[in-house]
Amino acid sequence: MGRAWLLDGLWKLLGIDTALASRIDGRKFRTAVERTLFALVANRAIAPASKLAAAEWATCDQVIPGLDALSEQHAYRAMDLLVQADVQGAVQEAVFFSAAHLLNLEVDLVFFDTTSTYFERDEADDPDGEDSSLRQYGHSKDHRKDLPQIVIGLAVTREGIPVRCWTWPGGTNDQTVITEVKDGLRDWRLGRVVTVCDTGFSSEADQSYLKRAGGHYITGIKMREGSRLADQALARQGRYQEVRDNLRVKEVHLDGDEGRRFIICHNPAEAERDQARREDQLAAAREELTRIKTARRTDAARAKAKAAKTGKRAAPSDAPHRKAECALRDHPALGRWLKQHPTTGRLSIDAAKVAAEARLDGKYLLATSDPDLPAEDVALGYKNLLEAERAFRTMKSTLDLRPVYHRLDERIRAHVLLCWLALLLIRVAERRTEQTWPTINTELSRIHQVMVRMWCVPRPLV
Repeated sequence: MGRAWLLDGLWKLLGIDTALASRIDGRKFRTAVERTLFALVANRAIAPASKLAAAEWATCDQVIPGLDALSEQHAYRAMDLLVQADVQGAVQEAVFFSAAHLLNLEVDLVFFDTTSTYFERDEADDPDGEDSSLRQYGHSKDHRKDLPQIVIGLAVTREGIPVRCWTWPGGTNDQTVITEVKDGLRDWRLGRVVTVCDTGFSSEADQSYLKRAGGHYITGIKMREGSRLADQALARQGRYQEVRDNLRVKEVHLDGDEGRRFIICHNPAEAERDQARREDQLAAAREELTRIKTARRTDAARAKAKAAKTGKRAAPSDAPHRKAECALRDHPALGRWLKQHPTTGRLSIDAAKVAAEARLDGKYLLATSDPDLPAEDVALGYKNLLEAERAFRTMKSTLDLRPVYHRLDERIRAHVLLCWLALLLIRVAERRTEQTWPTINTELSRIHQVMVRMWCVPRPLV
């Protein structure tokens, strides 16, 4: 009973029960919808399972305050009501503002990122399907492009408290969602907000949209693939300012780009790791090139000796060596350092690419539209984007976001919402106790509700 007791206390302390009651349809239900939703959220945080297993868990294994038993059908009905009530994020808005008021959360910086989660099925949904259309093929951040997926967006505060989540079809591109995210948060009237995003949202259109209604942004800028902005920024002279032991910043101004400020960040420790990693990869590439060259010479010498003995000339087969060169060229780590001769097809180390990468060791480029934020605050704010990535890791590992056992779009969205609510509860628990949720979960799992039977044995008369 210990873990559910803690989560139920936070659930009521944050006002989630009243927030749900204010948004869910006011009709009379035979089951306690709010208690059912809490049971499903608690199951996500404590012992993630399918809704069928969660119903049995809430009935037989865990004390859920105010809920004696839970059936699978009641769980599905509560999920449907949750999604119906969350039109335009109404439930999420009520829950977040209730929690923000209690925790005195700062939302001047909002960190946004996306991830994907796949489904163990062979085919994608019909994009125009009536019941199911979310599960589509797309760019998989789990490296499972062979499986259909959905895309999930998450906004968090600088403390890691989730603000809001979104669910899109699996083929959704990051560049197309920022307008929906901006509009959704603007309707909440959060005040002056600086949105922090990674390089996937650094297009001119996205940055222009984030500046609407007085908002500002901090985004990463891609420094590879021939980035014009990166080349101009690195060419500017100036001194770095020490922010921390492992972070230095330098603000540069680019001609013809008056509305944006650019900050070059340099991490000396990361620069050493980049250099060591590159040297190891170059050494491996050179070793493989030497091996191929030696094998080719050996085969040529053998063919020459055989021709001298038999009197017949025969050219050695070059197919195995070319196959080895193709494998080296296509290697995900080593191939980037190689170039191929246009006529002979032979591989060699690309010195220009090595020199270009050496200039980027430990560096990344940021752009911001805020004219007042100091450069060090911009850099530290962007580093806090790791909170969004940490939230995704928690949802996928601790809360077992995947596998998703649902087929209907509404149930899939409800499943993501339940994970969002569970993430909110455990982040608040972690913040207040300064301990990780696995530690809290383990400690409170030792508290049980038991039933004790006692027999009164009459004492013999003397």
